[in-house]
Amino acid sequence: MKNNKIYPWVVVALLWVVALLNYMDRQMLSTMQESMKADIAELNQAEAFGALMAVFLWIYGIMSPFAGMIADRLNRKWLVVGSLFVWSAVTYLMGYANNFDQLYALRALMGISEALYIPSALSLIADWHEGKSRSLAIGVHMTGLYVGQAIGGFGATVAAMFTWHATFHWFGIIGIAYSIVLMFLLKENPVHATPKKTEAQTTVEKKPSVFSGLSVVLSTWAFWIILFYFAVPSLPGWATKNWLPTLFSQSLGIDMAQAGPMSTITIAVSSFIGVLIGGRLSDKWVQSNIRGRVYTSAIGLGMTIPALVLLGMGHNIVTVVGAGLLFGVGYGIFDANNMPILCQFVSAKYRGTAYGIMNMTGVFAGAAVTSLLGKWTDGGNLGLGFAMLSAIVLVALALQLIFLRPKTDNME
Repeated sequence: MKNNKIYPWVVVALLWVVALLNYMDRQMLSTMQESMKADIAELNQAEAFGALMAVFLWIYGIMSPFAGMIADRLNRKWLVVGSLFVWSAVTYLMGYANNFDQLYALRALMGISEALYIPSALSLIADWHEGKSRSLAIGVHMTGLYVGQAIGGFGATVAAMFTWHATFHWFGIIGIAYSIVLMFLLKENPVHATPKKTEAQTTVEKKPSVFSGLSVVLSTWAFWIILFYFAVPSLPGWATKNWLPTLFSQSLGIDMAQAGPMSTITIAVSSFIGVLIGGRLSDKWVQSNIRGRVYTSAIGLGMTIPALVLLGMGHNIVTVVGAGLLFGVGYGIFDANNMPILCQFVSAKYRGTAYGIMNMTGVFAGAAVTSLLGKWTDGGNLGLGFAMLSAIVLVALALQLIFLRPKTDNME
């Protein structure tokens, strides 16, 4: 099965579920704050909650480059399976936490395990899909992240029906069970597998250093532009993931049980549409213009700029939800093209490493903005913070259009 034309899409389907679980497990905490306050007093302060969300991002970011280097050298199937199993087990254990320190430690451990997933999954998909289907395949995979984000938004609703402890338990059990399914169905791309060597070859050839890929990636000037334009949109990207439920609640005057699902579904549905549009458009455009992927990504980024202003300043359901829909479509178009654009500048041998560095930079930006917006929320300026993010996105958009000029669609 793995050698025919169907299996590359089977890989996307299998990893789509993992992507869903990835974001579902990390997102639901952002909407369950109210349910957990009664048992964990520290969560009554927005700054403490921001710190809890941020520790995941800091650990996730620190681990990302190492995860990328590991993905370039080891079997990515087992990295995906192991990562899913560990973070699902952590989710299950969070249901037993009875103080802030325990939650903090488990959230940090989740950051370590989840960091292994994205570089492995995206480089695996990029290897299975080349040329005409790469952006669409990655875009379809990204929709799993958005659906997971939306389902995670129901964390508060489920917790209100049962308990927050039971919510963590059941979400964790689902992930553990699916990791067992992946053990039998997910396959590594044969091209990525290390060929067997004779004893004579083993003694003559010197194994490259684990940091050799890092050196190659960092010496590629275009990678630094990609790194910047990836990191900057991560600021509003993570802001919407961690603080949009709170912003909807404040701006529309509704409780979190309503604001959580409304905000996450708004972003998830629109992003779902965006990645499909962005993936299809990019795959078509690049056939006639090598910069087609860059232009498609730029269109998406441009859409997020007015959306952020309206999200921050709006105070009625039409404006706020409309801005959320516009942001989601734009961000989805941008998101579907990050790895395909990276493939135009970085060899397949180093894409895991490169995306790991990108993930680290984007996550660090997200951790910083998550903590900052926690302080601004306590001061009543959350909406202003969202609106101000639009200015720096404009700078990233300009640099992307000026400097990214690929020569090929698949750097060997």
